[in-house]
Formats: sequence, structure tokens, C-alpha cells
Amino acid sequence: MQHRVEKSMQLFQRACELIPGGTQLISRRPSRFAYGVSPVYAERALGSRFWDVDGNEYIDWVSGIGAIILGYCDPIVDEAVQEQIAKGTMYSINHELEVELAEELVNTIPCAEMVRYAKGGGDACAIAVRIARGATGRDKILFCGYHGWHDWYLAANLQTDASLDSHLFPGIEPIGVPKCLAGTAVPFPYGDLEALGNALDDHRGEVAAVIMEPFRSALPPDGYLTDVAELVREHNVLLIFDEVSTGFRPHISGSQGMTGVTPDMAVFAKSISNGYSMGAVVGRRAVMEAASEMFISSTYWSDTIGLRAALTTLREVRRRNVPKVVHDIGTRLQAEVTAAAIEASLPARCEGLSFHPHLTFDVDDRQHHAQLSTLFIQEMAKRGCHGYTSFYLNAAQTSADIDHTVVAARESFGVMAQGLKQGRLGELLECQQHIESFRRLVR
Repeated sequence: MQHRVEKSMQLFQRACELIPGGTQLISRRPSRFAYGVSPVYAERALGSRFWDVDGNEYIDWVSGIGAIILGYCDPIVDEAVQEQIAKGTMYSINHELEVELAEELVNTIPCAEMVRYAKGGGDACAIAVRIARGATGRDKILFCGYHGWHDWYLAANLQTDASLDSHLFPGIEPIGVPKCLAGTAVPFPYGDLEALGNALDDHRGEVAAVIMEPFRSALPPDGYLTDVAELVREHNVLLIFDEVSTGFRPHISGSQGMTGVTPDMAVFAKSISNGYSMGAVVGRRAVMEAASEMFISSTYWSDTIGLRAALTTLREVRRRNVPKVVHDIGTRLQAEVTAAAIEASLPARCEGLSFHPHLTFDVDDRQHHAQLSTLFIQEMAKRGCHGYTSFYLNAAQTSADIDHTVVAARESFGVMAQGLKQGRLGELLECQQHIESFRRLVR
């Protein structure tokens, strides 16, 4: 099938000669999909779809790695950005958009009283951690989930090389991370309040903050986040919610609006600006004010393209009631994909949060599970659906997209069920077994 994506694969081979790892983002590496079958390079995109360099059209169920919330090339956001470009994108002085976006964020997010900007989720998390350390005078960070590529986070694997296995993915070597950072980032398991309490006790008086993804693929256990907030405050430690991946899909106010739990700080990126580079750190005034005395500074954090895109996107998310739109799309998708699996006699179901549902394969053999995952990605790609075994929703996805996807899933499940029944899953793979993507909190 490689001829279907021949130009993509040729480009990737050229890239590997020039770009270490071949891509700038691990989640875009072709080994994360069906290598040789899935597209690697896009030429253009519109709404819910993109077209690859080989001319193939796909419904994109990854939504720009979660960054696209309104749809590709949204006319309202893009027009606002184009108008801003005509006025200038960077100046020697500040622009009022910095204040307007800050006011919008403060009016939208419960914990937000002050705001700092960034260009992406990783640097926003790094800023939040720096502020927390500066505000408390302590060095250690307890974490749960995926929080980017910076030294403070990867330092977790300096002490125990498996620390990030259940938070990111196995086998990460902390190459280039200063060894003196060992012990400064300590993981704790999601949903286990006792484990967090023990970690806080073990490092009493040394912890600046607990940073965590409030949820990603499933809602937290009842009362868990409330208990976390109480426990953290009992230890006089700051609580940071990393809302980069969830963003504004669950609620116009993010996860805080959905759960009713308000942290000290929160981090946003990805869907905040519908594909334009932008990130934000928001938090209580008493915590954020410490940043005024800290060296946290970059020219491009306040370029007007990101500011205008974010301001327009947030207003459109509210105006179009995007959380309800993606909830309705996801609820239908879950039901119909699960029904297709049942119809094909495949032990699989589509579950999780409505705005980010995922497939679960009820098989005990780990090899079969990996083969089924790869085969699903492969067969769906051949039928014009790009994605993992999970679905990232956006407001441009339509009823017709769901119809197409369910038909593709039904056909793919048929192939998979036969392969499982006959013990031929490996033979059906037209690509190498895909490498596991970033681990999610609840799977």
C-alpha cells in the first residue's frame, strides 16, 4: 500500500536526512500511525478534513493533535488573523490585545486573576513550574500526566528510568537533562489519593507544586479532584491543572467549569487558538504576582497573531457552544462505532469522554492488542479516516463525517474480527506494528 502515500514516504526519507527524528513532534512521526499506509505530509486542510501530498482526502480524527477545535481554516478566526497581519504582528512596544485576551481569560476561567503568555503547552508548563518555585521558594514538583519536553519534567527519569512510563511512554532516556535535577520531579499515580498523600509527606516542606492533568480520556473518580485540592492545600503546596490537552472541549471554562474544582494555576495551549501558536498560564493573583520579579521573558509570546487567534477562538467557542457540539458528535460516534464492533463480533467498544473517545479491545494477549490497534489505524486510513485508536473532536465534524467513519469502522472491524478468529492478525498488517502513542491518564 506504500504507493498510496508514495510522495509522503519520499518526503519523510528526505526529512530523516535533515531533521533529527524526522519530525518536530513525536506525535507526528509516521511510526505512531500505520507506517507506509497512513499519510505523513499534508498539503491543505479545510473544516474536518485534510488532503495529503499524494492527493488523498481524509477525515481528520486527530484534529491537529488536539489544536483544532473549530475546524481547519475557520473563516472567522482566519479573517481576524488576516486583518491583524495587515496591521502588523510584532512591535517594539506592547499591543492592547495582550490586555483584551487577559481580560477574556480572567472572565472565562475560574482560577484566573492574572495571566502570562507562551507559544505552546510545553513552555507554558515550564513557566507555571518556574512561577510556582519562585512563589514558594521550594524546588520539588509532584506530577501526574504528560507535561511537555522540558528539563524539569524529564528529570523524573534521572532517578528511576521508568518514572515516566505510565505518564508519557516507556523508554525515554533523559539525555541532555542535567543530572543535578535528579529527585526534583516526582511522579504519582492518577486516582490514588493515598499515594499523593504519601509523596507529600515524604517530601514535606520541599514541594512547590503539584501539577496534573485533571482528566483526559475519562472522568476522575467521584470526589478525587476535590480531595486532591484539599490535600495539596493542607500541605501548603500549589495546585496546577495542565489543561493543554482537554482545553475548552469539556466546558467553556475548561475542566474547572466541568468539575467545579479550582486550582491555584492552570495552563492552556492547543485549542485556545484553533491551530495558531499560543499558550497561556493563568492563576490566582497571590501566586502569579511573583512572576513580576522573575526573569520569564520572550519576544514572540505576545505576537499579535496568537493573541488575535486566541481571543477570536474563545469568543467563537462560546458563541457556537462548542462543548455541546463536540459532546453530541462524540456521543453518537461512541454509540455507532461500538454497535459496529458488536455487529462484526469484534471484542471492542468505543468509550471514554465524549469529546475524546477511544477504542478498547477486550483481549488479554498484549501482542493481539497491539496488532488490533495497528490494524484499525491501517484499515481506517485506507478508507479515508486518519487517526489513532482514539478520536479528537472538533466543531467542524459533521453527521456525514460520522456516517463515513462508521462505515469505515464496520468494514475495518470485519477484517480485524476475521484476522483474530483465524489467528492471522500479523499477516493482515501491511505496515510495521505502530509504536504506542503518549500514554493517557485513564485507559
